[in-house]
Amino acid sequence: MASDKIKYIFDDLMSKGTLAPLLFLLIVSLVLVFLLSIVFSLISPNVGLWDGFYTTVLRLLDPGVVADDDPSTLGIIPLFLSTILGLFVISVLIAIVNSGVMNRLAELRKGKSLVMEENHTVILGWSFQVFPIIEELCIANANQKKGTIVVLANEDKVKMQDAIKLHVGNPGVTKIVCRSGDPIDIHDLQIANIDKAKSIIITAPDTNDPDSQVIKTILAITNNPHRVPRENKKYHVVAEVRDPRNVSIAQIAGKDEVELVVFDDLISRITAQTCRQPGLSVVFTELLDFSGDEIYFQAERKLIGKTFIEAMFSYDTSTVIGIRKKNGKKLIKPAFDTMIEEGDKIIAISEDDDTVLLSGIKNFNIDTSSMILNTEFTEQQPELTLVIGWNRRGHLIVNELDKYVAGGSRIDILSYQSETDTDVQEHCSELQNASVNTYYGDTSNRAILDKLDIAKYDHIIVLSQEEKYGIQSSDAKTLSTLLHIRDIGGDGPHSYSIVSEMLDDRNRELAEITHTDDFIVSVKLDSLMLTQISENRELKDIFEALFSSGGPAIYIKPVEDYVQLDKAVNFYTVVESARQHNEIAIGYKLKSKERVSQDESMLAHGVVVNPIKSHEVFFSAGDKLIILGRDQHYTGG
Repeated sequence: MASDKIKYIFDDLMSKGTLAPLLFLLIVSLVLVFLLSIVFSLISPNVGLWDGFYTTVLRLLDPGVVADDDPSTLGIIPLFLSTILGLFVISVLIAIVNSGVMNRLAELRKGKSLVMEENHTVILGWSFQVFPIIEELCIANANQKKGTIVVLANEDKVKMQDAIKLHVGNPGVTKIVCRSGDPIDIHDLQIANIDKAKSIIITAPDTNDPDSQVIKTILAITNNPHRVPRENKKYHVVAEVRDPRNVSIAQIAGKDEVELVVFDDLISRITAQTCRQPGLSVVFTELLDFSGDEIYFQAERKLIGKTFIEAMFSYDTSTVIGIRKKNGKKLIKPAFDTMIEEGDKIIAISEDDDTVLLSGIKNFNIDTSSMILNTEFTEQQPELTLVIGWNRRGHLIVNELDKYVAGGSRIDILSYQSETDTDVQEHCSELQNASVNTYYGDTSNRAILDKLDIAKYDHIIVLSQEEKYGIQSSDAKTLSTLLHIRDIGGDGPHSYSIVSEMLDDRNRELAEITHTDDFIVSVKLDSLMLTQISENRELKDIFEALFSSGGPAIYIKPVEDYVQLDKAVNFYTVVESARQHNEIAIGYKLKSKERVSQDESMLAHGVVVNPIKSHEVFFSAGDKLIILGRDQHYTGG
């Protein structure tokens, strides 16, 4: 029917947005005003068509003017109708404009508008990791005039903004922009303006198969047929992969534009090393975050032609750990007689890039009489390690531990998961030095923990159980277990080391009351790694070397193997003694926290990284030295 056709056309017109109704209203109003002006000019003597049109429009725009018209003439009729029309037109106009504004605000709330930033950092995906990544990027941008972070995820924009405000707080000079979109959708990726981005961070979502989402996102970025040419520059993408078995396919997808951080591999290595060397995760965290000492590459022309050992002693407030050759090769702890050439850069631990400065000190006041050079190598004894809890990284940790312990060692596992034994048999069948026993039960049940006779173990590892409980509940379970272990061990010193994995850094602060020797905040460490590499892709090679098994890596060793105890020595003396051991001293760990210099920055568990070398330190029994070298006890390949 004709009426249905007209209704359909009208509905279709009204659905086209704000502009179409406005044009329709304008046309209808002009037609009606023109008709009324014709009537007005015909029934009013001495009124032309133009005058009638003008008068009618004035009545339409200002209804109050009709009160001054002569009611005794017929001309009042079209003028009155024009006034009524004006009231209707203005009302409809206000409604259309209000609807258009509200629709636009609703669109903005959806976060679908294009980001016009440049040289920004894009974070793709939404998980708990987003918050520490943003925190670190804000710290990194603190000494800049401006920095921008764009978050693109399949979440409501307002929800993301509120969550970031709650967990991150004041971002300082950093501008944080949130947009809603699917990171694997090529068109949604353009919303974040990734072609103009400085770097792109891909976080693994909290799903059953996070790596597939990450790989799809990598493909959407690197194989986008609509990507804008970047003046022969490639994307700088840093992506998190959970399962080491997915690394090869992710590398194929990303080619040379993506740097991968293997979460499970990273955390398993750190856990295995830290359980035998409490305090090590504090050192790793210090090197990975932006708030303390970091690793920098610095060119210094005055060192050209000098040896690496001369470079080590040329800095008082920085610790030189390697050389970046002019061809891009990075040498961590090179031979001490390695020459520094034109185009080379030193790799140093320092507070900031502008603090990597030559000291000019010539006399180092090295106390050779306090140095201990002939340290006896003690044969390693079998060890007992207890793993409480189990997650997908459990078998990786067991395999990593096997590389460090002596033959005849044993690893006991207390797990709530009935498939733990199957997991061990499937993935840990090639252990060379340790045997594995599996026990089942509630990991926070005091009666079960008492039966294990915890005092007999050398090392205790408490793993998070996020697969079953989630982040907060898992940390609560871990905290309960740690409290039981503390009560079993009493308030006095215990012979075993306790290392616990936490997921939320805020819960780690709560767990400090358990007197645990070290905490591994796995989510934070992974986030720090992603952030550091996003700021400087060359750091990936450095961190992989430092966190690798078999060194040159970071170790914590008894300080009495290097210098005499109960005697003040400057750190130049410690550096020289470590050099005589073919190692680089980068810090120390004090058993008593009151003996640190006021100029030094002490971290958790008495750890000091990159101390001022000219300052004296008084070492006592139980103190440790943090060195860069090789572990003589390492048995891995």
